[in-house]
Amino acid sequence: MIRLEALIGLNMFCDIGSARLKKLLNYFEKPENILKAPCEKLMGVSGIGKEIARKVTSLKEKDIDEELDLAKKYNLKIITVDDKEYPENLKQIYDPPIVLYVKGELKDEDRLSVAIVGSRRASFYGLSCAEKFAADLSERNFTIISGLARGIDTSAHRGALKQGGRTIAVIGSGFRHLYPAENKELAEEISRCGAVISEFPINAKPLSQNFPRRNRVISGLSLGVLVVEAARNSGALITADCALEQGRDVFALPGKIDSGNSFGTNGLIKQGAKLVSCADDIIEEFNIPVTANLNKKDLKETNSGSRSYLSGNESLLYNLISDQPV
Repeated sequence: MIRLEALIGLNMFCDIGSARLKKLLNYFEKPENILKAPCEKLMGVSGIGKEIARKVTSLKEKDIDEELDLAKKYNLKIITVDDKEYPENLKQIYDPPIVLYVKGELKDEDRLSVAIVGSRRASFYGLSCAEKFAADLSERNFTIISGLARGIDTSAHRGALKQGGRTIAVIGSGFRHLYPAENKELAEEISRCGAVISEFPINAKPLSQNFPRRNRVISGLSLGVLVVEAARNSGALITADCALEQGRDVFALPGKIDSGNSFGTNGLIKQGAKLVSCADDIIEEFNIPVTANLNKKDLKETNSGSRSYLSGNESLLYNLISDQPV
């Protein structure tokens, strides 16, 4: 068994995580040796209890072979934290995923990236702002990171794609159970212009406990996180917390004080997140030279304020509506 296969196996069944893996590697030196070790010896390592040790010893090579066959079926590349292709930003966090399943392509240029996250039940204001920020940042050669969820995530991905830029979707399930199902077509489009990635085995279902883990990857891939609309218990606030723990910048879009979707963003601003009203407010925090890419498609259309989630007639009607009472 080679190193890659051993790491895939450990990631598949054992829920070891990078912190425990480091302890095991310090003791056993190679992941292959971990899988060959008896239960008693595994339990001699700090943090490895009976349950994890039992899972390690029950792993079969055929299980790993089946996972590799599924990766071929779904056209996935599997990379580990040791590989050159592994995102540099993500390597820097405390607990980077042992393994990443990748559909599409990860590039060095993705180091220049911003995550955009927010409510699944977003308002038109939130959706349009997410798309606009994504398009404007994409125009300046930033890769847009988000989670493929309904609402703000979807608009952020679409804003980058509309601009002809790169975007990465981080999912909270395996590729066999991509969630939400309604975004499968969007995921395919993203894989052609960026990447869809997951740390979860291909058969993993979108369980609720997966999403906080997914959120640390979203923030870990980025230089900073922009939160666009978030209710009191929004998962986007978990992403913001992860960003702070990882030493990333946190940005927030202000909202109406009587809107439930603004509770989280206004709260972040109170706590010190930077209030932003345009992409330049974000870019200036990074102190790096950034130039516009004038070769991106649909530049004129995006800058004119188009909203890809509205039809032509809907856009005309939307432009007649004010956010003030009449």
